[in-house]
Amino acid sequence: MFERTALPDGPRVISARLPGSRSVTIEAHVLAGSRHEGADQAGCAHFMEHLTFKGTRAFPTTRALSEAVEGIGGTFNASTDRETTVYYVRVPARHAALAMTVLGELVVRPLLAEKEIEQERDVIVEEIRSYLDDPSEHVNVLFDLAVFDDTPLGREIAGTEESVRALPVDAIHRFWGTYYRPANVVVAASGDLAHEEVVRLAGEAFGTGNGVMPGYAPAPAIPAGERFVRATRATTQAQLVVGVPGLRRDHPDQWTLSVLNAVLGDGMSSRLFLEVREERGLAYDVGSSIVSYADAGVVSVFAGVDPGKIRPTIAAVLEELARLRDVRVPDAEIEKVKAYLAGRLELRLDETRYLASWIGTQEALHDRVMTPDEALAAIEAVTAEQVTDLAGRLFHDEGLRLAVVAPAGKGRGLERTLRIPVPR
Repeated sequence: MFERTALPDGPRVISARLPGSRSVTIEAHVLAGSRHEGADQAGCAHFMEHLTFKGTRAFPTTRALSEAVEGIGGTFNASTDRETTVYYVRVPARHAALAMTVLGELVVRPLLAEKEIEQERDVIVEEIRSYLDDPSEHVNVLFDLAVFDDTPLGREIAGTEESVRALPVDAIHRFWGTYYRPANVVVAASGDLAHEEVVRLAGEAFGTGNGVMPGYAPAPAIPAGERFVRATRATTQAQLVVGVPGLRRDHPDQWTLSVLNAVLGDGMSSRLFLEVREERGLAYDVGSSIVSYADAGVVSVFAGVDPGKIRPTIAAVLEELARLRDVRVPDAEIEKVKAYLAGRLELRLDETRYLASWIGTQEALHDRVMTPDEALAAIEAVTAEQVTDLAGRLFHDEGLRLAVVAPAGKGRGLERTLRIPVPR
């Protein structure tokens, strides 16, 4: 369902054709994220993402870029992660060439004007403040520190107010010159567009250019930070995240982990939703998630609760971890969860935006690119015994980390609650 071509000293190009689709989505995955920063560069990758939209050679202002894409009804944006920065453009299929041109401009021909850099510092600082003012965001920042400590995987991707204000202009230019090379980019496209056309457009838009790409420091032995991290906010609701180290990306048990996560807290029929919200009424928002990097991963549970119900909520979550670890998941529940995961994947792959992300992320970060049928087969192959075995390997008291954002006087001494119940 996909074709791929590696252009000499240029981007790797991967595409999936959707005959009859009226839209085209093209993504540029730059293999540079916050994990590539040194301690004195904190926030540089995210800063770069902002600056590219301030003007390029062909589109010298933000307005020119916006009008080019929005003027034909399209959308575009970008996001910075730990190991990549992803730019995307979605347009009517007849404007695919413009979409590719815009991406090439953003990645390899940004102006990076010093005036724009100085002005954007304030914008990014306000973005960071918005995270810290939102308890549901802030608690995740704290949890990353609890798991990874003050390392590139533990620090806030956007950096801190201090690091952004202190970031030298030449450091930003060096970061772009080092990582934003055509050969360090994966171009992914989906829509009614022939692969040969995608390759031609990518070659014209991105050109060629290679170099020595620095690596990044390995993940620390996790959990590396404090067992319990807490922040005080004058809110009417407390936010908590509790979790354990998970699996690295492309671990042989990655699909078993996906099924385990779905049983635990992915969706309205998951155990956490039914038990913590529906049966006990402890939380409105509760669920679980998995994050994986090249050499580390995390399984976490999040919840927003009444400040007086933090302890019973943590207890309820840990009971569900214990049940997954100690009691075999019934066959009917395993089959239900696998049908949920398979159906959700199939429905999403009808969208050009998701399909481009599916193939692009795999080409950029994974050992291989799986077809949907291969992914569906991998989900179907997971057994209840494998889920129980994996839960037994992951869910241990010593691995538990907890982050809480709560009003003053609430949420103290919670490290004593971090004990997974033992079988009776």
